[in-house]
Amino acid sequence: MRIASVYRLGIKELWGVARDPMLLVLIIYAFTVSIYTASNSLPETLNRAAIAIVDEDQSPLSARIITAFYPPYFVVPHVITLSEVDRRMDAGLDTFALVIPPNFQRDVLAGRSPSIQLNIDATRISQAFTGGGYVQSIVSGEVNEFVNRYRGGDQASVALTLRSRFNPELDKSWFGSINNVISSITMLSIILTGAALIREREHGTIEHLLVMPITPLEIMLSKIWSMGLIVVVASTFSLIFIVQGLLNVPIEGSFLLFVIGTTLVVFATTCLGIFLATVAGSMPQFGLLLMLVLIPLQLLSGGTTPRESMPEIIQNIMLAAPNTHFVILSQAVLFRGAGLAVVWPQLVALAAIGAIFFYLALRRFRQFLR
Repeated sequence: MRIASVYRLGIKELWGVARDPMLLVLIIYAFTVSIYTASNSLPETLNRAAIAIVDEDQSPLSARIITAFYPPYFVVPHVITLSEVDRRMDAGLDTFALVIPPNFQRDVLAGRSPSIQLNIDATRISQAFTGGGYVQSIVSGEVNEFVNRYRGGDQASVALTLRSRFNPELDKSWFGSINNVISSITMLSIILTGAALIREREHGTIEHLLVMPITPLEIMLSKIWSMGLIVVVASTFSLIFIVQGLLNVPIEGSFLLFVIGTTLVVFATTCLGIFLATVAGSMPQFGLLLMLVLIPLQLLSGGTTPRESMPEIIQNIMLAAPNTHFVILSQAVLFRGAGLAVVWPQLVALAAIGAIFFYLALRRFRQFLR
């Protein structure tokens, strides 16, 4: 094997990506806009839900209830009339419409159980699913404090002191942004190498390579290092300027350790991309294979759902996937500031999986060239 040949073929691949506007758009989008939008649109908690309130009581209690809804869970409530409820919900202006009936405060002080009507736009499923509970909790809390003549909860016999480590404000964008970087690394490394090989076949340049004094190993290594370099540089840029800069997510651990882990996982996934490209006959077939491979990798690796909540057999099977170990390593380094003494098993696993994938991909690639 000649290093010079691997280097020159890799430069050719980089020029090929630079001349492909769709791949450039995909790379830029995956590591910038996609991460920003996905981290700010996670539906786990209620965020700036639109609410309108009909106050037919006009009492101090109803005023307390109105002022209890405030950002970030809700926008500032719109006080409307009863005749406007249906029109505003039909127009999609409000997700929740709370109707406080007349004589509400009088009935509460008299010991009766008056009802408050809550209208919910169920088409906004992410907010409607959790928002009803938020509204009920807020209204019940304000009514109880008004009746008891003081603001505060019951004194518990045991005081529970909460300390949220690694994400003190429980900001969902912290978790979402880093996990989207991890997902983009896996996706782009497979797509770029697979597309590079299929592009050679569709453009007829693979025959030009075969008549040159180069080996299949040199061709494969050139695609691995060039496509891997793009993903490593783009992910590092995204982590520094998008995650840490634009989204203001603190990074606790070592960038160098994360880049080492990224290099190992990219080595494994680029080999996987070459293997899939040799199986697929064309770009549409490669796209279908990606759907069968990427979706299980993303959903079962632990980035979306904790591995501990999955069946044990799924956990054991997914240990053969490189991004499972990469998710463990990245979350430990970036969230918890773990060092080499903690994540070395994941680094060893990534190196071993990458070596196996490289052998399988090279063997398949040689058969493909024949």
